[in-house]
Amino acid sequence: MKISVVSPVYGCRAALRELHRRVTESVRTITDDYEIIFVNDSCPQNSWEEIEAICSEDKHVKGIELSRNFGQMKAILAGIDNASGDWIVVMDCDLQDRPEEIPNLYKKAQEGYDVVFARRTERKENPIKVLLSRIFYSLYRYATDTTYDGRVSNFSIISRNVADNYCKMREQHRGYVEYISWLGFRQTSIDVECNERFEGRSSYSFRKKINLAIELLTSQSDKILRLFVALGFIMAIVSFLVLIGLVIYKLVGTDVTIGWTSTVATIILVGGIIISVIGIVGVYVGNIFMQTKDRPIYVIRQILNEDKKDK
Repeated sequence: MKISVVSPVYGCRAALRELHRRVTESVRTITDDYEIIFVNDSCPQNSWEEIEAICSEDKHVKGIELSRNFGQMKAILAGIDNASGDWIVVMDCDLQDRPEEIPNLYKKAQEGYDVVFARRTERKENPIKVLLSRIFYSLYRYATDTTYDGRVSNFSIISRNVADNYCKMREQHRGYVEYISWLGFRQTSIDVECNERFEGRSSYSFRKKINLAIELLTSQSDKILRLFVALGFIMAIVSFLVLIGLVIYKLVGTDVTIGWTSTVATIILVGGIIISVIGIVGVYVGNIFMQTKDRPIYVIRQILNEDKKDK
């Protein structure tokens, strides 16, 4: 099979028909040997009914229903695990990613690249959201020693070799762009326009985004732990120097007055840092706990059109 298109489905049932039509038209400009994989991540709008109908009409479409909601990244993994294409396209289901860009991604990949990401341009966002995103990506670049571009989206095309190696990474806390970037290979990106969401609002609440940011930072690097170790050493050295200074003042006969406010403030500062460090260590320990349980990353309830047939 030439191309597989993987799309996790959650919260945008009304877009599926249009997504199927536009993806089909775009992919057929490349090849007639393709498959479209819709992964239903327990969509609250019961998108599985729509996926079943599309699968019954088009044998190029494979439907995967997960047993419950596992999250977008795990749904993407489920789709890639079950994809047969030499090239695999990953895109969202809400039509913010334009299917008409698939031929451009494929064309760029034919120049010798294993991975081609879509880099969104002129996307209108809330200024606060943009600021928080920039802060996160700055922290992420520092923690992972990478040159990650925050404008790059999940919309991409990857080779079979890249897909196979991505599927070998069975961490419970997952990213897509971040993990694909970590793999290396020959990577590039192209600028694409981003449409408005077909219907509704994104299911990624502020809380979910914070949780995802913490998972990515703590699952990709231990640099945050080492940063707090360095901070602890700096505070210990400063405290030691202050102590020496106080002893010298006492020896030369100078009165040393210790203020109650400064003492309390210091205790609160040090206590806060200690609690923060313990909390961060707890997050890493929690990651280890989740990974050592060795549970499946996702569970599939059923698959439609599992064996690709000629239309």
